[in-house]
Formats: sequence, structure tokens, C-alpha cells
Amino acid sequence: MTRIILTALNLSLLVLFPLAWVAPLMRAGLLPIFGLSEISVLSGVMALWEEDVLLALVVALFAIVAPILKTAGLALIHFRMTDTRLLARLTALGKLAMADVFLIAIYITLARGVGVGRVETAWGLWLFTGCVLVSFGISLATSALAKRGALG
Repeated sequence: MTRIILTALNLSLLVLFPLAWVAPLMRAGLLPIFGLSEISVLSGVMALWEEDVLLALVVALFAIVAPILKTAGLALIHFRMTDTRLLARLTALGKLAMADVFLIAIYITLARGVGVGRVETAWGLWLFTGCVLVSFGISLATSALAKRGALG
């Protein structure tokens, strides 16, 4: 039963992660009299692509590629289509995804500290963070099941 719940939660991330990539992470503006621009993971990567391709690729790796590869890998384990030895590599991918949430939080804190503009967190940041944390929990639970031999 636990494997079925983990599988369902994990498969829901295949829908929720892409939604989190287009959802607004924050709203930013230079002066209070102007409207705030919404920034999402995808709009951020696109903006970075115009300025710094290497940084855009790193952010895309952390925010998009790592989480979806980890989710797909966990699905393969849950459906018994690959060996549980893949879990160690998936844990490393999960760390990359969590690093992205940490970087976003640092950017928001720095922008607020400068005091020139205005930055507000948006619901997409909570969704993205929640997806990463749920994925982390699924990894831990999957590892525990693998150690008990309940996945093979």
C-alpha cells in the first residue's frame, strides 16, 4: 500500500513540477509606483539566456532537468522497471533541485535588503518548494522501503 501511495504522489509531481515552472515565483519592480513584473522559473531562464547562456543552462539544470529526472527515476523504481541502486544517483539530483530553491530565497533576501525596488514572493515559489520537499520525502520513503526489501 505504501508503494502505491508513493507512486501516486511521485506521478503527481510530473504534473506539478511543470506547473511550478510557469507559476510566478516572485513579483519584482524598481519603484512602488510602477507595476510589479512576475518572474517564473521559465521566464527567469529565458531572461538569463539573453544575458548569460552558461548561467541559464545551470539554472535550467537545477530547476527543470534535475527534478524531472529524479521524479522519472523514482517512478521507474516504484514500477520495478529498474534496480533500487539508482536511488543514490537520484539523491544527488534531489540535492541539485533543493539548491535552486535556496538560491531563489537568497536572491529575494538580497533584493529586499538593497531597498531600491520591491520584491514579493508569489504562490509559485511555495508550489515549487513544496514539490521539491515532497520529492525529497518520496526519496526518503523509497530508500526506507528499498532497505526493507519492499520494492524488489
